[in-house]
Amino acid sequence: MSSSNSIALSLKEYGRGIIGGLLFSLPMLYTMELWWAGFLSSPSRLLIYLLVGIFLLMVYNHYVGLRNDGSLFEGFMESLEEMGLGILLTVLILYITGRISPGMSLSEISGKIIVEAVTVAIGISVGKSQLGGSKDDNDDENPKDKKHKNSHYHLIRSINLALCGSILVASNVAPTEEIIQIALESGIFKVLIVSLLSFAMGGAILYHINFKGAKEWVMEPDSNWDVLAGTIIMYSVALVSSTFMLWFFGRFEGLPLSGIIAQIVVLGFPATLGASAGRLLIQS
Repeated sequence: MSSSNSIALSLKEYGRGIIGGLLFSLPMLYTMELWWAGFLSSPSRLLIYLLVGIFLLMVYNHYVGLRNDGSLFEGFMESLEEMGLGILLTVLILYITGRISPGMSLSEISGKIIVEAVTVAIGISVGKSQLGGSKDDNDDENPKDKKHKNSHYHLIRSINLALCGSILVASNVAPTEEIIQIALESGIFKVLIVSLLSFAMGGAILYHINFKGAKEWVMEPDSNWDVLAGTIIMYSVALVSSTFMLWFFGRFEGLPLSGIIAQIVVLGFPATLGASAGRLLIQS
């Protein structure tokens, strides 16, 4: 295997890990009680929690993970790598949602990061090992594969499943006060970052990181325009489902248009996970 292929495979592997980390932990990243737990926990308690998380990662990587035939030291190093990635991803999400900022104390910032990062890191480990496409994805098609390549049938089916997936994932946080708090406290710049990140993440899941079910259920694009069109449709579905859920739970009452749009974009982040990754998982 050439070095370029090896790098590409590694990037896809870590891409699946990041999506797994978000998919399994995003409701907790949006949970106020966990923000407070990070703020109120003592340094010794946080250290124990971090060490327990690394131990759980070691056990998972050694017995279940992607390289479960490796040595204990290799499992330890991979666990540290996953925890580091979990911390970086947690910092990004907490920053763009306004949960950490330069004006906060170091103890508050580190506490919030550690409490959330352990769950994110475990999700990354599971995502790397369990959410990859099968090696046989390119094998001979069965009748089901041929049927869904009808473009009209495929579009309607994809929209339907994207709606189901987005509501399934985003409904965990749609009724919570945290969505309103994050939306109203985020500036225009951060809301734009959330929107762009959601769009890029959804497109990567569907077309670039060999996510489980992608080759079987996503039509092979003929050009970059097809990729763009498919990603736009997916993100539009996520925003529509976010709008519906927020309306249903009465989250628009008394808010200006800017607050309504900010809420839709903030909830659109987990909804995009559902419309892309969740949609693929519920049909695999």
